Amino acid sequence: MLAGASSLALSGCSASDLLGSAAEPKLYVLRIHPAAAPGPKVQWALSVLRPDAAAGLDTDRIAISRPPTRLDYYADAAWPANLPTLVQSAILQAFEASGRLDKVAPDSDAAHADYDLATDLRSFGARYDQPNGAPTAVVRIQARLLNAVTRDVVDNIDASAEVPAAQNSIDAAVEALDDALGRVLAQIVAWALSAPPPTK
Repeated sequence: MLAGASSLALSGCSASDLLGSAAEPKLYVLRIHPAAAPGPKVQWALSVLRPDAAAGLDTDRIAISRPPTRLDYYADAAWPANLPTLVQSAILQAFEASGRLDKVAPDSDAAHADYDLATDLRSFGARYDQPNGAPTAVVRIQARLLNAVTRDVVDNIDASAEVPAAQNSIDAAVEALDDALGRVLAQIVAWALSAPPPTK
């Protein structure tokens, strides 16, 4: 009976499903292009915490969504690390590239900081809802600036961007996600750098 049940279970899987499960996924990297931010240097240090992620995003798989509420992933495609780790690295790059902050580090460095930047990944994926079949990259990050000593919330922002992909392909979707993430990070950097010196 057990052997028969196994045969029935396997009969529902195609050869491509079985082969696909064993194939190594193609890795895609995020290549944001952060730019300098105009303005004077700030006189405080920043620690960037590892982002929290909404359900389904704390993974190395590349998310796609279809209306109304379906979440899925591209087959045989992945990020080189879990998405929150990649976004934390991208946030650090964006602040470093601004040229206005001399002291910025990940929280894992345990460096002295005046502010902590806490973020939540609310959306990060390719949304399929267009008649031509090409997806729209959707990135939404909620950020909070915390006084590193008192843990008080100084300010918060809900930053988002949507960028249509040039065509219906994983490569085009990842390029659009690069663009959308860059726009969101530009919003977060400009917002955070407008904060006053922290009170002790």
